[in-house]
Amino acid sequence: MELQDRLEEVRARIDKASREAGRPAGAVTLVAVSKTFDAEAIRPALAAGQRVFGENRVQEAQGKWPALRAGTPGIELHLIGPLQSNKTADAVALFDVIETVDREKIARTLAAEMARQGRRPRLYVQVNTGLEPQKAGIAPDGTLAFVAFCRDELALPIEGLMCIPPADENPGPHFALLAKLAARAGLEKLSMGMSGDYETAIAFGATSVRVGSAIFGTR
Repeated sequence: MELQDRLEEVRARIDKASREAGRPAGAVTLVAVSKTFDAEAIRPALAAGQRVFGENRVQEAQGKWPALRAGTPGIELHLIGPLQSNKTADAVALFDVIETVDREKIARTLAAEMARQGRRPRLYVQVNTGLEPQKAGIAPDGTLAFVAFCRDELALPIEGLMCIPPADENPGPHFALLAKLAARAGLEKLSMGMSGDYETAIAFGATSVRVGSAIFGTR
């Protein structure tokens, strides 16, 4: 299958899962994960009308997205990988959404950099729903206090929560936990679900799904 065909299939499956969950058309945003793919591999997705993309690394995104954006209006770029404090200035300048806020230091650095640049990308708090030591994200029992700190003390534009469930577990309970935490925090956005489980995530209320290999193929 060509990339455009794979993209259309993913879109159709998102629409079907949304209908089956009783959710309105357009309730779920597709974030096409273009990490590790170069500009030439991404252009067919742009030609097919995809405008929302996710990248894991700030430096890699800097190498391809300024040129891609120059020729295509309306692109929305999400950082979905861990953010190092020394890359915060570059991330604030480049990304429209940063989905991986997970500790006080990075929250304070983001607040300072947003004030300095006068640019305010939307933010998600990443939650480590499986309490995996090797994975980024704040613990579920610390999420509400951290969201309150970000919003009330730092005035950060937190709009939702994000998670990556453990690869060897049923993702449903993790998605349910994230939805419960978001509701308790008064947040409307849920970034959850990837190529292997995005339809399940939609059933649990995902407002955006991060799909890479099902669109771009194996890396």
